[in-house]
Amino acid sequence: MKCTMKLSVCPPVSLSVSPNLQQFFTAASVSLTCEGQLGSDGWTVKRDTGSATESCGAGGRGFGRLNGSSCLLDKQSEPISGVYWCEGEAGEKSEEVNITVSDKEVILEIPALPVRTGSDVTLRCKKKIGGTVAAYFYFNGRPVGPKSEKNITINVQQSDEGLYWCATDEFGSSPQSFLRVRDVYDTTTISPSATKPPPPPTTTNLNSPPSTSSSSIISPVAALGSLGLLDLILVAALLFWNKKQERTLSSSLSQVTYQDMNFRQSANKITDTHSHVVFSSPRTLQG
Repeated sequence: MKCTMKLSVCPPVSLSVSPNLQQFFTAASVSLTCEGQLGSDGWTVKRDTGSATESCGAGGRGFGRLNGSSCLLDKQSEPISGVYWCEGEAGEKSEEVNITVSDKEVILEIPALPVRTGSDVTLRCKKKIGGTVAAYFYFNGRPVGPKSEKNITINVQQSDEGLYWCATDEFGSSPQSFLRVRDVYDTTTISPSATKPPPPPTTTNLNSPPSTSSSSIISPVAALGSLGLLDLILVAALLFWNKKQERTLSSSLSQVTYQDMNFRQSANKITDTHSHVVFSSPRTLQG
């Protein structure tokens, strides 16, 4: 069954590298295979060397040779440094894998495929002739340890993703390669040699109360926060209204007092007028 991107339920096809390494000496034997849960019919191993894009087994313009469903790079078709991937008939692509072919005296044994967080990965510095050699290991330009060692083992975390290489006093240094790290729940293709199974699912006790999710807690808190803000706005509005009423009442009282004073002054004037009339001296009229 062909697996294309048009089928949303179709898992991606991935490129498998055997042995699972990024660095090789010249004339090494490497097998590249496109793998998918629903098959890999119609998928081809391709590479980009920086100057051209080539397909495996495509005659004069290709590289390697087909060996069943795999693309084989060996002494007859030497591997070449480049970026390798699987490509479908519709142009869909798998995740890329960097392969470095070196003629140096030492190379770094480092996984070609991504590794999961929490898994153990062992890095070695390998000589062209005669196994591994003690070396200093470097990560993003910094030494991993204070002394030379034949290998180092890393319990991989996301922060361990980056460039690694090894260096020796006698044989020089290896090329640099990038270690890719994936989260334990990522479904992307992972290095099988450096994979730990995810923890088993926890069983639910039917007699225990159901756990409260973070979303169910956040919603009531948000609602209470909104109600609290509304209460503050209402209290502020009431205080403002009360102060306004107090100012209005104070103004009214002062106005009433002022009018009352005017009334008393007017009454005093009338009293004075009548007093003048009553107590004025009588005059006799002569006719």
